[in-house]
Amino acid sequence: MPRLINSTQPPLKFIPQSFNPLVLQILRWLLPMILRYRTRPWLPAGIVHIEAKNTKVLAGLYQQFQAGKIRFLIAFRHPEVEDPLCMLYLLSRIVPKVARQQNIPLQNPIHSYFLYDRGMTVWAGNWLGWLFSQVGGVPVRRGRRLDRQAIQTARELFANGRLPIAVAPEGGTNGHSSIVSPLEPGVAQMGFWCVEDLQKANRSETVLIVPIAIQYRYIKPPWSKLDWLLSKLEADSGLPVLPISHSAIHSQEEIYHQRLCRLAEYLIAEMEEFYRRFYHQDIPKSISIESATSNQDLIPRLHRLLDKALQVAEQYFGFQSKGNFIDRCRRLEEAGWNYIYREDLPDINTLPPFKRGLADWVAQEADLRMLHMRLVESFVAVTTNYIEEQPTTERFAETALLIFDMLSRIKDTKLPGRPSLGWKKAQITVGEPITVTERWVSSQADKQAARQAVTDLTKDLQVALEKLIAH
Repeated sequence: MPRLINSTQPPLKFIPQSFNPLVLQILRWLLPMILRYRTRPWLPAGIVHIEAKNTKVLAGLYQQFQAGKIRFLIAFRHPEVEDPLCMLYLLSRIVPKVARQQNIPLQNPIHSYFLYDRGMTVWAGNWLGWLFSQVGGVPVRRGRRLDRQAIQTARELFANGRLPIAVAPEGGTNGHSSIVSPLEPGVAQMGFWCVEDLQKANRSETVLIVPIAIQYRYIKPPWSKLDWLLSKLEADSGLPVLPISHSAIHSQEEIYHQRLCRLAEYLIAEMEEFYRRFYHQDIPKSISIESATSNQDLIPRLHRLLDKALQVAEQYFGFQSKGNFIDRCRRLEEAGWNYIYREDLPDINTLPPFKRGLADWVAQEADLRMLHMRLVESFVAVTTNYIEEQPTTERFAETALLIFDMLSRIKDTKLPGRPSLGWKKAQITVGEPITVTERWVSSQADKQAARQAVTDLTKDLQVALEKLIAH
């Protein structure tokens, strides 16, 4: 989201889904170019090859769907902003090709409705809302408050739409191809709602959830580009120039790991002092950056720092610190939007100057407080051994790009264009479908059983996605 927001805004309107096959076809024609070349500052692209495994399963599901035997939801991993484009390529190019090879007759279009974050149109522009609407998108406001209009629309499409529906159960990107963030329960709940709706209509379709993983690899390891990016991050952060060991006993991976640890420790120390001095947070003094050769000590400090950053925002909005980092971020996002996009004001343009000034003041302050939450969002998936267990250029690049995102937010860069480090390929893996219908009966005992069924299904989906990226 661009900042700073300097004035209060009217309520965000729901963007109705209005599927247009012609717009979809045009987008399909343009897709190879969009994947390969950057068409928007926030869309890195650079994807020159997409391959998929187990696609026959998905082709068979579409055949059963079109025959009226099943309803299914595609639950896809969402590590990067390019994921929806890769999913579109999967459905529009790969699935039809595999179906022809396997003599599976399918009717066009092979596509899906999908849910997307309503906030995307805030920072990307209204054109994106129009485009998503035309290709089957349903906007949903993230947060603890139920977006009833979005949920009602998605529920209707899941049970009765002419296409399946796709949802990213992580709720947002985490920047890591090989880490699945904790899943939100919405996908599982939608599955049970669909079974319920079919039961009420005396329909016999089986309801399924299909896990799909997406991972990215560089065609050639971009070590030189990574060196450039790290040098830029070091310069932008003001990191003092210190010698990095290039002795024969240190491999290239060890040198880059050492640089990343130095940079991370320096930034954490600076942010600790920032929150300690200006927001009066109780954060212990840190040690010298010269000792930062491993991230074993950095991760606990990072998590403590993220907690303090969220507390700063939570204290402003009057919240208690409850849930994991993602839960807390969603709650803060909803609160911030309520302060900026004022549904409680009938018409902001008719407010007297005094009240409009106060409303603008509230919006500005809320936007600033939400920035603390935005910083946390970038690092919710960072773990202790992510790089150490597999010191690949992909993992180095992912971590460095998350630091780039953080510095860009602090520098007040609007819609910063992530640097492209090289051509990439996407690996999509289709998992085995999970049956929701079989679980529905046991979920009907009482409210506790219903909640437990959603929890169990969410856990099973999490495990399924994790297994897909482990191979």
